[in-house]
Amino acid sequence: MSGFPWGEWALNLGWAAGAALAVMLVTFAVAVRVGVHRLVDVAWGAAFAAVAVVSYALSAGSGDDGRRLLVAVLTCVWGLRLAVHIGLRGRGHGEDPRYEAMLAKAPGGRRNLYAFRMVYLLQGALVWLVSLPVQTAMYAPVGLGPLAWAGCALWCVGLFFEAVGDRQMARFKADPANKGRIMDRGLWSLTRHPNYFGDFCVWWGIFLAAAGSWTVAGVSVVGPLVMSYLLIFGSGKRLLERSMADRPGFAAYRARTSGFFPLPPKRRAEVAAGSGAGQ
Repeated sequence: MSGFPWGEWALNLGWAAGAALAVMLVTFAVAVRVGVHRLVDVAWGAAFAAVAVVSYALSAGSGDDGRRLLVAVLTCVWGLRLAVHIGLRGRGHGEDPRYEAMLAKAPGGRRNLYAFRMVYLLQGALVWLVSLPVQTAMYAPVGLGPLAWAGCALWCVGLFFEAVGDRQMARFKADPANKGRIMDRGLWSLTRHPNYFGDFCVWWGIFLAAAGSWTVAGVSVVGPLVMSYLLIFGSGKRLLERSMADRPGFAAYRARTSGFFPLPPKRRAEVAAGSGAGQ
């Protein structure tokens, strides 16, 4: 792309990595002090916001001001909402079972060092990689167009699914009558993972808002691709469903509800026909 400041962009990559690492280091220090490494999940969203703020500040005088501000705001709103939600959800709870199982395998019992290497550094690297559209958008010298506004619309859809899905789940769990039951209401009747689908839409939306040219798109498309892989095949949907496989009612819920993309739930007859066809 003619006029793209590759040198400034490369410098931004280093500062963005430093911002993500700084958030992880601070979170690690607090987690060691309180003895709970689930705090790293709060740092996930906060680190994206930090990368966006640092990139916006460094890119002053470069790129298109409208695109810079738009992408920074979209990223910070998403990241800070997620950080606050996870922080409130985990308040007063002990260690996350996922991390407890992982840390039980720490060589020589060095749980904190193992957590830093296998969780904090890994998540910091993923933040840097997934946020490539954010970093690259700050230096794209192209004004906003229809593709950017389409990205905003997709981002709004994603934030709706994520925020409303989280709220519906929180209200469901707060009712003692639902203890041991599977959440299958509201958005959770359309997809088994409205929050993960929301993340998927948010990051493809940010990618579209950032992609002012083929060059920017080609450099940064790895970000939403990596996020999509994590949500569907990595630590998101696949891992969560594996942990829920033996819960009463989950098999029936899985049979009638879309695994990721929202779809109307299958009727009992459709579920029965599908089960028979597979026998």
